[in-house]
Amino acid sequence: MALFSRRSKDSPETPADEAAPDEAVDATPAAPEVESEADAAADAAAAASVSISVSSYSGLGASAPAAKPTLQPRKTARAATKVAPRATETVPGLKDNVLLREALARVADGTAPQALLDVARQCLQGHLFLRIKGDARALLAEGKELPLAMVKVGDRSFALAYSSGAALQASVRGDGDADTSALGQPVLSVIKHVLAGPYEGLIIDQSSAPARAVLPKDLLKKILEKVDEQLTVKTLLAGERTPETAAAVAQALTTAPLWVAVGKLDDGRPGIAEGRAEDGSRYLEVYSHPLEVAVMGRGDQAAPVTGAQLAAALGDAGLAGVLVDPAGPWIRLSRADLAPLFATAA
Repeated sequence: MALFSRRSKDSPETPADEAAPDEAVDATPAAPEVESEADAAADAAAAASVSISVSSYSGLGASAPAAKPTLQPRKTARAATKVAPRATETVPGLKDNVLLREALARVADGTAPQALLDVARQCLQGHLFLRIKGDARALLAEGKELPLAMVKVGDRSFALAYSSGAALQASVRGDGDADTSALGQPVLSVIKHVLAGPYEGLIIDQSSAPARAVLPKDLLKKILEKVDEQLTVKTLLAGERTPETAAAVAQALTTAPLWVAVGKLDDGRPGIAEGRAEDGSRYLEVYSHPLEVAVMGRGDQAAPVTGAQLAAALGDAGLAGVLVDPAGPWIRLSRADLAPLFATAA
């Protein structure tokens, strides 16, 4: 099955990012327990807009149609970044989640649903910063519960998290509460904490309007339902590109959860999305999470596929390989790169 999805030409390569940290980091930025009334109202408005994005997410995890479509190209206009931007520390000692920070900067542009889905997918690598009332290290050493910063919108509570040291500092300037510390935590740990608590969702960079987002509880649940707990592919694509990266991603494709994008041809029949390189060679699009399909904005459904099934699909000798996470950061793997994948179907 193949639905050709001709991508725009590759964007120029940019400096690679460093791997994001998983460990906790103490810092001086402070956290409020409650936002101002004006900020709370703004967050309520943001939360209302996010509900639209949840409906955009409703088709995730659909099964691929059994019908075999005719091969047909289809153009897409979405530009993609090949590698993650270089790692930065806008506050010394706190390594920014650069991909998430840049996705938040785009929230004010384009349609809210698509921009917020972009934020959600870029959450799925690296870490988030939490603001803790008091000294986080001392509280952890004493075995005490960490009092996380949160906001109230009416009778609803939202947890707060931050993409960068600069976003933390913006919050400190907004409330002046210096009796707090910052804690860097893996993103999945943060999401699980939010879902286990009395929260209606997660607000990221709440003092950085318009570059902030509200991820509602329903969307966070959808993220976890389909996620690779190790975030193997996402982490490799977000990290520094080395001569070993292609081999590491190819190996990850043999075991990690994968999806393809299933859409309709002009005649209504289903097909799997395909990308084209500048020389016209064909690459099957493969995705590390259904969010990566949804953010493409083509109305495709995310259909799960195993490594062995993917290897079988590549039985079409006209396919030059796979394109992983086309919305970026992405990587193109040739048939030679995919030897570990073909071994699963042997």
